[in-house]
Amino acid sequence: MSSIGEQATGTETWEYTYEPRWLRRAGLWAAGVVIAIHLVFGLLLNISYTGVGVGWSDKLGLIAVGFVIAAAVLLVFRTRLRVGPDGVGVRNLVGERVFTWDVVRGLEYPDKGFSARLLLPSDEHVPVLAVGSRDGDRAVDAMETFRELYTKYATQA
Repeated sequence: MSSIGEQATGTETWEYTYEPRWLRRAGLWAAGVVIAIHLVFGLLLNISYTGVGVGWSDKLGLIAVGFVIAAAVLLVFRTRLRVGPDGVGVRNLVGERVFTWDVVRGLEYPDKGFSARLLLPSDEHVPVLAVGSRDGDRAVDAMETFRELYTKYATQA
């Protein structure tokens, strides 16, 4: 792998994997609230007559929209950071990108921000949603472990 941010192929070996705790809990809670709201409003959609014919298809449609939104919210379960001899794998909501050690400049936490970011050449960065401030000591440990592995592998690249 020589280009910046290649797609993960599945053949990499990883020494450290970090997945967020708070973000997953918040995502699960938010998805539950979205489903509950759409379910209640879907079932109570025609509780009083407003002059518009509301049928079961309308109710099921509203409930289905709630499940689609909840599924989108649950994409936060995919976030993770992986570190190994091949480089750094950052998976945010949709896809995972693997950065080789020769392009990684570090991992920092900005003064004002929700999550860490992976530093790349030319003042570029990639957000790492998995390492968020709400995880507290777990996030600090993840940053320390990343820095140890960065020292170990980046000098070899």
